Amino acid sequence: MKRLIMLMAAAIVPLSAALAPTAAGDAATTVCSTVHVSAPPGARVESVTAAAHAGGTVTFPDAPPLPTPAPITDVPAWCDVTVTLTHPGANDHVKVKISLPQDPHRWTGRFQATGGSAYLAGDFGAPLVTAVKAGYVAAATDAGVGSSPIDVSGWALTADGEVDTPLLKDFASRSLHDMAVVGKDVARKFYGSPVRYAYWNGCSTGGRQGFAEAQDHPDDFQGILADAPATNWDRFAVATLWPQVVFNEEKTYPTQCELEAFNTAAVKACDALDGVKDGIIGDPQSCHWDAHRLIGAKVLCDGKEITISAADADVVDKIWAGPVSPDGEKLWYGPNKGASFGYLAQVGAPFFVADSWVRYFVEKDPRFDTTTLTYREFAQIFRQSQQDFNEVIGTDDPDLSAFRKAGGKLLSWHGQADALVPTQGSVDYRERVDRLMGGDKKVDDFFRLFLLPGVAHCGGGPGPQPTDALGALVKWVERGQAPATLAASTTGADGRPVTRDVCRYPQVDRYTGHGDPAAASSHRCATP
Repeated sequence: MKRLIMLMAAAIVPLSAALAPTAAGDAATTVCSTVHVSAPPGARVESVTAAAHAGGTVTFPDAPPLPTPAPITDVPAWCDVTVTLTHPGANDHVKVKISLPQDPHRWTGRFQATGGSAYLAGDFGAPLVTAVKAGYVAAATDAGVGSSPIDVSGWALTADGEVDTPLLKDFASRSLHDMAVVGKDVARKFYGSPVRYAYWNGCSTGGRQGFAEAQDHPDDFQGILADAPATNWDRFAVATLWPQVVFNEEKTYPTQCELEAFNTAAVKACDALDGVKDGIIGDPQSCHWDAHRLIGAKVLCDGKEITISAADADVVDKIWAGPVSPDGEKLWYGPNKGASFGYLAQVGAPFFVADSWVRYFVEKDPRFDTTTLTYREFAQIFRQSQQDFNEVIGTDDPDLSAFRKAGGKLLSWHGQADALVPTQGSVDYRERVDRLMGGDKKVDDFFRLFLLPGVAHCGGGPGPQPTDALGALVKWVERGQAPATLAASTTGADGRPVTRDVCRYPQVDRYTGHGDPAAASSHRCATP
């Protein structure tokens, strides 16, 4: 669990922007004090506070279950302005924290809103400080739901056991637009000049939030970086319980060791399909290896030799295929081959995002057991979630015409070895946008998707990691340089650097057949 939260939290720490700062204002420093904040439509300002920080090396307190971020060095002095909002009739108290470089010459004129992870709407710590160091005014919101990415028990249900719809609406979308409006207003009043460029930066929940902004408030941001997005929330947050349903219905309970034997075999079988053996499946959709090929194989687990059974193979194939209804209708996607089973497919330990979603929001019963669902019960819950919550938090409207008309740019990447949010959900959304808005070439003018081989949820995994996706987005917005590829790198098993220029969807990477396989220059993008 700690590893999972660490990856999700780290993903929302922004990278440095690629362009040189633009000075704002003439004063050497600004005064860190409260400003008059104009309330967004439908909201009322309850309070405004300000706190000055000296900068230098910034450390962060422990905040379990989140990992403690590493110290950040060379941070300029900055000012935190915290605005508390409420929406009449909602009985909510939504905090927006805006962090601003105190020296106006350290401000680039850019605003960056940062996203959350799991049930955390935003992180008030390291992401804001890192953005300030890079010359941004940065903002985050708690959406009025607190600071836990895991525990929803304090806000999901009202005292009479119903879903707290205003707070869910805050978490899903309302707080994001409020943050954009308030953050830009505070920046203008703090420096005496307006924000020149506004960016969104988030992964997982933060990725979903970015898509929500593009769909619902297309004028809020000129650039949106939305990675490993948990879009289609009403479906995804039920679909990721599917392994528990399969275990229960098939009465087969493989260990993690046995499950990972299937992934190892799949990677071995499909590794070289992209022309190079590197321990990574380049394009999982081209990997047609069947789990039943491992039946009878001997696997050493905890010192015991285990023989893979047909029942084990059935379970794995069902998990990879993703959830279906009792009559065989495909409901959603499973994890790609090569993605770890460690989070979604632990027997008796359901994925916490899905578990909480079903218990608190769909069933409205915190005692509900998601490990004993039948195929039929699962399908009913899946449909109920769609019916009740698609309009609230589905975040899957493919009509991005208003965002395109506003001149916005949307950059999204998703790891092909994502073990939490099925990668094909992002592909599904992109293809729906293509069908509605004129196909790949027209959509690429404002929305580009990159699928990263071997990369796990929001980062990690054996594949090359994005080196500066935010910088690529800034170049696209401010210089008109659309990213044909996305730079990525890692360190190979032999200690040597591995680089890739990741292809934009729907293209895939292919080794040219000559040159160093670890070098990006030895690869090309091809149509699958």
